[in-house]
Amino acid sequence: NRFPQHGHYVPQKFADNRIISSKYTVWNFVPKNLFEQFRRVANFYFLIIFLVQLMIDTPTSPITSGLPLFFVITVTAIKQGYEDWLRHKADNEVNGAPVYVVRSGGLVKTRSKNIRVGDIVRVAKDETFPVDLVLLSSDRVDGSCHVTTASLDGETNLKTHVAVPETAVLQSVANLDKLVAVIECQQPEADLYSFKMRICLFLFRPLGPESLLLRGARLKNTKEIFGVAVYTGMETKMALNYKSKSQKRSAVEKSMNSFLIIYLMILLFEAILSTILKYAWQAEEKWDEPWYNEKTEHERNSSKILRFISDFLAFLVLYNFIIPISLYVTVEMQKFLGSFFIGWDLDLYHEETNQRAQVNTSDLNEELGQVEYVFTDKTGTLTENEMQFRECSINGIKYQEVNGKLTPEGFSEDSPDGNRHNLEELFLKAVCLCHTVQVNADQTDSADGPWHANGIISPLEYYASSPDEKALVEAASRYKLLHVLEFDPNRRRMSVIVESPSGEKLLFTKGAESSILPRSKSGEIDKTRIHVDEFALKGLRTLCIAYRRFTPEEYQEIGKRLHEARTALQQREERLADVFNFIERDLELLGATGVEDKLQEKVQETIEALRLAGIKVWVLTGDKHETAVSVSLSCGHFHRTMNILELVQHKSDSTCRYLTDDFSLIFFYHVIQHGLVVDGTSLSLALREHEKLFMEVCKNCSAVLCCRMAPLQKAKVVRLLKTSPEKPITLAIGDGANDVSMIQEAHVGIGIMGKEGRQAVRNSDYAIARFKFLSKLLFVHGHFYYIRIATLVQYFFYKNVCFITPQFLYQFFCLFSQQTLYDSVYLTLYNICFTSLPVLIYSLFEQHVHPHVLQSKPVLYRDISKNAHLGFKPFLYWTILGFFHAFVFFYGSYLLMGEDTSLLGNGQMFGNWTFGTLVFTVMVITVTMKMALETHFWTWINHFVTWGSIVFYFIFSLFYGGIIWPFLHTQDMYFVFVQLLSSGSAWFAIILIVVACLFIDVVKKVLYRHLQPTSTEKAQVMLCFCIQPDNSLRNDFSEICLVN
Repeated sequence: NRFPQHGHYVPQKFADNRIISSKYTVWNFVPKNLFEQFRRVANFYFLIIFLVQLMIDTPTSPITSGLPLFFVITVTAIKQGYEDWLRHKADNEVNGAPVYVVRSGGLVKTRSKNIRVGDIVRVAKDETFPVDLVLLSSDRVDGSCHVTTASLDGETNLKTHVAVPETAVLQSVANLDKLVAVIECQQPEADLYSFKMRICLFLFRPLGPESLLLRGARLKNTKEIFGVAVYTGMETKMALNYKSKSQKRSAVEKSMNSFLIIYLMILLFEAILSTILKYAWQAEEKWDEPWYNEKTEHERNSSKILRFISDFLAFLVLYNFIIPISLYVTVEMQKFLGSFFIGWDLDLYHEETNQRAQVNTSDLNEELGQVEYVFTDKTGTLTENEMQFRECSINGIKYQEVNGKLTPEGFSEDSPDGNRHNLEELFLKAVCLCHTVQVNADQTDSADGPWHANGIISPLEYYASSPDEKALVEAASRYKLLHVLEFDPNRRRMSVIVESPSGEKLLFTKGAESSILPRSKSGEIDKTRIHVDEFALKGLRTLCIAYRRFTPEEYQEIGKRLHEARTALQQREERLADVFNFIERDLELLGATGVEDKLQEKVQETIEALRLAGIKVWVLTGDKHETAVSVSLSCGHFHRTMNILELVQHKSDSTCRYLTDDFSLIFFYHVIQHGLVVDGTSLSLALREHEKLFMEVCKNCSAVLCCRMAPLQKAKVVRLLKTSPEKPITLAIGDGANDVSMIQEAHVGIGIMGKEGRQAVRNSDYAIARFKFLSKLLFVHGHFYYIRIATLVQYFFYKNVCFITPQFLYQFFCLFSQQTLYDSVYLTLYNICFTSLPVLIYSLFEQHVHPHVLQSKPVLYRDISKNAHLGFKPFLYWTILGFFHAFVFFYGSYLLMGEDTSLLGNGQMFGNWTFGTLVFTVMVITVTMKMALETHFWTWINHFVTWGSIVFYFIFSLFYGGIIWPFLHTQDMYFVFVQLLSSGSAWFAIILIVVACLFIDVVKKVLYRHLQPTSTEKAQVMLCFCIQPDNSLRNDFSEICLVN
């Protein structure tokens, strides 16, 4: 807030408090976007062609390359700029949030982005910390406050933070404004649990993690706190756990670039071959300089090498349209317009929260159809983050909750208590007392405070270090709390020592059955163990409850040992653990509880559907091992029949031995399904020393659960799998800030609009309200997007091969003089106008299978996995088909019309432009009809653009060739099209060639569908029997799907 001037403080430049998730700024948008766009092969290629056309004399105008290139670059830049503007808008909401800082003796309201290092910030209850703060004071005398870090590490427990005594007393703004202190801290680092610094007041005081309030955490059960900003903006621990924003590229785009390189090689081959054949032909003197085309003196004296290069570049320009530049702009438009369907899908709308699915990056739509691994957070993603008490076992008798009362199994709720009363009462006391729940009751105006006159407590707000405790505790008694033996993962239990109203000292202990039952010497141990197993089979989270009575002498001894251990300066943790083990022995077992961690709706069905689709699910969570395993079992991630391999709490090279054992188990019992559980510590060791072995074990497991994971560890696991030799497509889904790194690292990142803030949603590619929506997003939208764009890409290459190959063949008939077969207007408009709309509409509306079929039969997702429709075989088929059709266009027209050059009865001759127009006309009709053959889902829009494109071509050609246009330098096409259409033989040729081209394609489709049908094609046939006259599906369709 105010820095001292006596040498303790070294001035340095600190980051401001702005959070930036966007990729561009106003200043770098143009150069950065142009750089990214020209990384694409087609864009860079057409830039070179455009420059060549400007520099040398070429057969076509520079406009034919420059105009489409400018159009593509502009449209793409507008789309990406709009998407980044949305990110800027989301960032501005966070950076512009109102905050209060202490300045000039009072509280000043400012924006979050204006906070600087050293500012004292006031945060009120339920507000999120805007920066990383060192706690100075709170409204409590001891300077403590309670914080939930669910949005950072996924843990829903309440954490207690404490200020140093010297600042805890400064509870007024005036006193804080006078505070002069120096805080020395380490450089910003991403570790959420590491923090070393000291504060200098009159003496140096060490500060640890208990004094640091992290950005993104939320203040709970405390009216207000004051803290000093130490890390701001992108230097906060939350921001350092973000992975840097990078451009994600889909597998389809990578395939497109590979195909473009192949076509570029075809182009170079054609250009080189044409150049060589030209000089081979001109080796004969009569063709080198014919009488009608004498060379100039300059041409005779020019260098042969320069002439060869010039001719090569001219052929390159002549054939350059084999590279489809309009492919990119069509793909961009398809992705941008297609993304709206996700937001409009009412099946992805969550009515309770009034939230629709959201698309932040439309570049990855088709990647939703290629996912092989799903990495999911647990808390708030798979679960609702709500606990409900279900069952318990007391002294070997199982109880269930019936109408708000505990009823023994086999008894009615009015049955007499009998001898069970004492043990039931003691069990409930243990449940009520053995916890760390914080109770908060807002003060009311009544004199009784939170209590009503009839003695009934008003609604209270509970905050617990464990969600189980919060679900179990309903009331507090008048017992006096003496000691708390805190939970730790090694003991896997926690205890309290209390004094009853009669003065008796009691120990109540609860924990996992593996830590309580071995320490129990009496009680119904065997029956309780059976009940615990039954609870676990139902997917409930279990805790065992036990107690112990102390004599006055025993309690004195325990109190002495606890005091010595807690005040020890060295080996405090080890000494405390020894004392806890000494206390928690010779227990009497009371029973066990079964609490349901409420899953989100249809989570189990969604995970099972993902498994059927061939997608492996990994759960990456910051939660405890036991909690994570329990939820994995209840949600169906782990099956009861699975062999669960555990790799937890390993801190030495023994991890290698465990990994080897796990791998040998998987290899030996290959028929059994295996699940792997690994924690963050063991994972770090495994990745550091045995990375390949660990990944081998993971890939052979049906399900993997990683618990106690730091945010960057989540991202590292995703990156490790993403970069493995198989290079699978990964998807990460989460709802908190701790999931941001994982979401950004995966090929596709999905944010859940949950209760843990909007950080995940802002940094994701897609956002949905519930985990169950993932199945519709992948199986329907992902499937459709992939099929559409795969066909779009292949079709573009096909139609451009059809377009340019006749141009190449024509050179054999014009002595490779670089004479163009088509008019320049046709060259420019072929991809932009004549053939662009049918494929664009197809790529927006095509549904080759009914959406309900895709969702009810997840196995159909396997048909498109591993980029099946853009592999080498489909690419080769479309390319060969393009060359075949091109040869039929050219030689069909030549054989039918080339010999008989008279078109009309009056003897008018057949010219080269007429021949080129005939080839072009056949080509436009054939490629449009080919798109019609690929279309399964016809709407009025499809009919309009398909037949309308053919009609438009005829109308345009009639106007273009039927009128003398004054702004054109030459008009070679004048009256050519009219003469062509006036010839009956031309019409016969058009119909015959189109039928000849498409007939073979139709026969191939029919044979393949009958002899080697795919699962999708079988579903299409089955769908035909399930469609009713009103185009709706029969009610028994789902049953038919299951049978088949």
